[in-house]
Amino acid sequence: MTDQALYDKEIEYIFKQFPSYQKVGKVAYKPGIETMKEFDKVLGYPHKKFLSIHIAGTNGKGSVSHMLAAVLQKTGAKVGLYTSPHLADFRERIKVNGEMIDKDSVLDFLTTWKPYMLDKKPSFFEITTAMAFDYFAKQGVDIAVIETGLGGRLDSTNVITPLLSIITNIALDHCEHLGFTLGEIAREKAGIIKPGIPVVVGEALPSTKYIFEQFARENSSRLVFAQESLFREILASDYELDLKGDYQTHNIRTVLTSLSLLSENNKFMKVVERGWSDSNIRLALKTAAATTGLRGRWEYLSHDPPVICDTGHNANGLRIVFSQLRRQKANRLFLILGFVAEKDLEKILGLFPKQAYYYFTQAKIDRALDATALAKRALSQGFEGEIKTSVEQAIKDYKNVYKDGDLLFIGGSTFIVAEAIEFFEKNRNFFAN
Repeated sequence: MTDQALYDKEIEYIFKQFPSYQKVGKVAYKPGIETMKEFDKVLGYPHKKFLSIHIAGTNGKGSVSHMLAAVLQKTGAKVGLYTSPHLADFRERIKVNGEMIDKDSVLDFLTTWKPYMLDKKPSFFEITTAMAFDYFAKQGVDIAVIETGLGGRLDSTNVITPLLSIITNIALDHCEHLGFTLGEIAREKAGIIKPGIPVVVGEALPSTKYIFEQFARENSSRLVFAQESLFREILASDYELDLKGDYQTHNIRTVLTSLSLLSENNKFMKVVERGWSDSNIRLALKTAAATTGLRGRWEYLSHDPPVICDTGHNANGLRIVFSQLRRQKANRLFLILGFVAEKDLEKILGLFPKQAYYYFTQAKIDRALDATALAKRALSQGFEGEIKTSVEQAIKDYKNVYKDGDLLFIGGSTFIVAEAIEFFEKNRNFFAN
């Protein structure tokens, strides 16, 4: 039985001793993979003990990762899934067949390797990556879906040699680390392309397409653009998905193109051949979020009254999310919004729905943009709203003004969504009381 107090102590310790980008931002960013290579070596190269699929991109990589993992699991394969960031529980990052890594395994890894970590000073993300690879190897997974962190070329996960590399798309985000043009960011993401390993690109622009073509050519890698594949005309509505955002149209094309390429790989087919069928693929996609535990993608936290949340947090993602939001039928639209401090508001403010009332707030993290500063900027642009001290307070105050026909959206950052999900999990009948 897990010693909960010791577990909590060790989790708190790694968050403080090895700060995560999720919590504190750029001061925790550590480019380069030499430390990860060394950690991987002392662990006995665990990533070599299972097959893998590697996924990078600005937006959509979480959805693509979870959909692929759901499909692979449905075939009967034992599937590892490594993603970031987490919403509520650190263990969300590391899953096998949809189940989070158990606390005993987390505790064992952290205590066993603490002396090494104190000596070598790996980053938080390097620690979690090493933990994931070690856990997947010990669990005997057949194949793991591995999502990068911020970039690609210098990402801790880039020690693997996958069956397939996937780059979902390129947009301006985390520019201080990856570059201030789409081309510069594309070069960083394209760094996951390996010699002789096929690559799927979900979405490409003229300013990025030639870069992927260059990297693929230099690595003798087969390159397929989902926009030009057999699945280019596919819409999200062509498949019954439990992931409902408009952006899933892009993601489903990427997933189907990736599965098509993987089906040509003998190693892959040996793993999935027991349950490889169109019907299983469709069923897996229909239940992907439920199977893998994915949260926060155009998710209804309440249906009566309607409350929707979404983790879209950069201009590219929010453009699609807010476009979909504008098409919802509502007498009045309310938004609870908060962002991280480094977010470029100039690129985002113009996307906000004008006909709406805003509760400007901030998440309980050091990276949060001050709600007063956010409100000042938004109100100066003609938006209507007020400041709320927390996500919880904003939800409670919305309840006091809600009328039939109103709609509430919660988002702006992963952390705002995480706090909203936590609130509704603890208060399941909130609007009924």
